[in-house]
Amino acid sequence: MAETAAAVTADPPTERPKGLRLLAAAFTNRKTGIMLVLGMAAGLPYALLLGTLYAWLGETGVDLETMGVFSLIGLAYAFKFLWSPAVDRLRLPGLWRLGRRRGWLLPIQALVGLVLIALSQLDPGKTLGLFSLLAGIAAFASATQDIVIDAWRVEVADDVATLDLLSAVYQLGYRLAALAGGALALVLAARIGWPNVYLIMGVFMLFAMVASWFAPDTQWERGDRIEGDASGLPFKVRAVALGIVGALWGWALVTVIVFMIRSLGAAPADRPDAGEFIKFYGPLIVIATVVVPAIVAAVLDHWRRSGRFAAGNAAREERRMGALDHSYRALVEPLSELVGRLRWAAILVLAIILTYRLTDSVWGPFALPFYLQELKYTNDEVAVASKFFGVGMTMAGIALGAVSFATIGRMATLVFAALIAAASNLLYADLALGGAGLDVFGRNSGFYWLTAQFGSDERFSRLLLAITGENLAGGFAGAAFVAYLSSITSKSHAAVQYALLSSLTFLVGSLGRAALGEKIDSGGYAPVFFLTAALGMIAVVLCLLEWARTARAARAQSGISPLAASTAPAR
Repeated sequence: MAETAAAVTADPPTERPKGLRLLAAAFTNRKTGIMLVLGMAAGLPYALLLGTLYAWLGETGVDLETMGVFSLIGLAYAFKFLWSPAVDRLRLPGLWRLGRRRGWLLPIQALVGLVLIALSQLDPGKTLGLFSLLAGIAAFASATQDIVIDAWRVEVADDVATLDLLSAVYQLGYRLAALAGGALALVLAARIGWPNVYLIMGVFMLFAMVASWFAPDTQWERGDRIEGDASGLPFKVRAVALGIVGALWGWALVTVIVFMIRSLGAAPADRPDAGEFIKFYGPLIVIATVVVPAIVAAVLDHWRRSGRFAAGNAAREERRMGALDHSYRALVEPLSELVGRLRWAAILVLAIILTYRLTDSVWGPFALPFYLQELKYTNDEVAVASKFFGVGMTMAGIALGAVSFATIGRMATLVFAALIAAASNLLYADLALGGAGLDVFGRNSGFYWLTAQFGSDERFSRLLLAITGENLAGGFAGAAFVAYLSSITSKSHAAVQYALLSSLTFLVGSLGRAALGEKIDSGGYAPVFFLTAALGMIAVVLCLLEWARTARAARAQSGISPLAASTAPAR
């Protein structure tokens, strides 16, 4: 009788919201609000340190060569994965009780905010050495913050604040911060001066600590070992694997640090060439920190699965490992888990990561020369079109990505985003050839009429139309890519895996720019845009293969059709 009464009074199971109802529910969730602030906290230092800072330096009379050396602080973002194991596993004294991620976020955000405030009190023309040192510290801290935020996003996702939606909200906050740290900072600097601008931005970073304080977090208790780790392997095998991976990661980290010290501390004539460093050492660092360790991890996973080594006395093995066990778990286990979980699909996943954003990232540095020198637009026109209008279109693309995640699912969004990102390069090819196609669309769609109401002529409207298409596609693809990277990252090793995978995108784009610059010099911009559009189709094909793979895996687990499995909104 009691059982019957309990069954009658029990609450019926609640159905998980879908589609737009899921989107509405997510944006009333505490996690999405915190994610928006954390996205802004991640994007603001990047915009200030690698963008508007050079406008301030230029006003104080710092020469272009010194500014070029300053740009080396951006290497902190490209190689942040080198210290991600420490961020993932190291407990900061006295702060670790706040949570695994919150214990890092609070001091890092405080450091970034205080450094920005300190920069506001300095004159870069008179104290350039101290100014560059503080800027480098801020860049290192900001890149570290990115590691923590990326891991937090993966770990706290749930059925309402889904990983896809959190990724889209993060991108939205990041772009809002880029607008504030770029266009808004320029406007404010003309009225209140650069020191006051950096003071305000530093105070915002301190304000972001409030969101971090209230962010839900995971604690330090270590759960069961994951299936893909190398547990059960004898001490000697694990020690050799740790020695190989540790030596390669150590070499890469020392190489980057030595290069930055030589560049920032040497006389202009003795400074090493940053482009040559990336071109030569970039692939070597990727091989040393990703390719070879991945091979080692694959071998360990194969041995573990095949039972080649008997586990022996588990307690004795753990005692022998001793202090090395912490380093083993930080360096080897993340890669072993990833390779063990993906198996041969790891090759496909890496291929997607290397090619997905190549279509736009590789020509990004040539955008301003294309607008200014090739098309002869003025600085003011380019500022309005790319900084204000363009950023707005990017945020609109991110918002559309969030809607797409909630309606057609992650993989369909990933494929469609890759397709339109590649196609958007054809808009710039048409612009380089005179814009005949853009004019036809602009006149017949009413776009030119609309922009004319704000005083724009057809020539400027043509640029706005091209930027609209490219930035909408770029925002959409950016949200899709971040969501995909997050989805293949394990919650147990989120910091290391995400930092590794995302860093590959920066390196590959930088390696192809020298050859692209030569092609522009020899054949002009239009052939280059046709080429980048074709390169984008490689990612489309790879994403279709990944869609088929994930759908097949879902069908094998649940017995539903591939199409239903791949288009359902991801949990």
